[in-house]
Amino acid sequence: MLLIPLLLAVSADVYVSGEGGYHTYRIPAIVATKKNTLLAFAEGRRGGVGDAGNIDLLLRRSFDRGKTWQPVQTVADLGDDTIGNPAPVVDQATGDIILLMTRNGGKITEQMIENGEGIRTVWITRSKDDGATWATPVEISDQVRRADWTWYATGPGNGIQLRKSGRLVIPCDHTRLGSKARHSHLIYSDDHGATWKIGAIAEAKTNESAVAELANGELVLNMRSYHGKNRRAVQRSKDGGLTLGPLTLDEALIEPVCQASLIAYRRKSLVFSNPASTKREKMTVRRSDDGGKTWVWSKVLHEGPSAYSSLVELRKGDVGVLYERGEKSAYEKIVFEVLRPN
Repeated sequence: MLLIPLLLAVSADVYVSGEGGYHTYRIPAIVATKKNTLLAFAEGRRGGVGDAGNIDLLLRRSFDRGKTWQPVQTVADLGDDTIGNPAPVVDQATGDIILLMTRNGGKITEQMIENGEGIRTVWITRSKDDGATWATPVEISDQVRRADWTWYATGPGNGIQLRKSGRLVIPCDHTRLGSKARHSHLIYSDDHGATWKIGAIAEAKTNESAVAELANGELVLNMRSYHGKNRRAVQRSKDGGLTLGPLTLDEALIEPVCQASLIAYRRKSLVFSNPASTKREKMTVRRSDDGGKTWVWSKVLHEGPSAYSSLVELRKGDVGVLYERGEKSAYEKIVFEVLRPN
């Protein structure tokens, strides 16, 4: 039986481009804390819509399931540098919110970094008070970045904590110097984020990725694909993210070559969101009850321009979606909506 998810009466503009001294807001990431506070991260881009320039990492919090949002907080502002690609994860054992991010000079483009003409570094911060304050970011590049990796991105979007081991797992991607081959990869921590290691590396022609844990402990890595098929790439891990099985393209998950989000839902299902088109439009949420082998229903949230998204499981069976949307451009605002996929 086809189950149509109910769109609830929660819809809020969390970041609106042009407001607060920023030209554009992009790259959403959202998590729910142990106290059920929603933390909505985004990049604030001062000079324009592009990926390079003076870019800060920002946060808004909600205490009422996304109906209202607190004023914008600055988590990281490193002058004219670019700092972003938020990848938060909540440590359920300690309650800490751990946030990974990347940094490079504001005048250095992705192409320059891929050519070895600049460096992209990896940083971490954490909050012990539900996102109210944040520690000074610390660089961890030497733990999670190999010498021949040039471009590097954390997430963007949420990391996960494995249920049995407590391992923290963050989806990332990199480009290799020389070949310029794109690869998704995983990094992990077994000591609550104090130290990090490189885990499994995905096959080539993949980058921005999302990871979720199934009820049997298997990890599903769902990736942006450059295979020329406009379909999401998928690999699976049975050892906590240390190795991955073979790559497949999911024929049901159409994409325009863009970021997407994937979360476990009630432990037994998966929920996925992306612009389900060959263009950045038609933000769509789907549900799978068999580990991503098939998708039993889908719901279009916005027919028009849309791009990056981030999902979060809420209490009472709801799911929140923080995503980029607009009428003429996908980058006009970042909105939050709630649905109940059951």
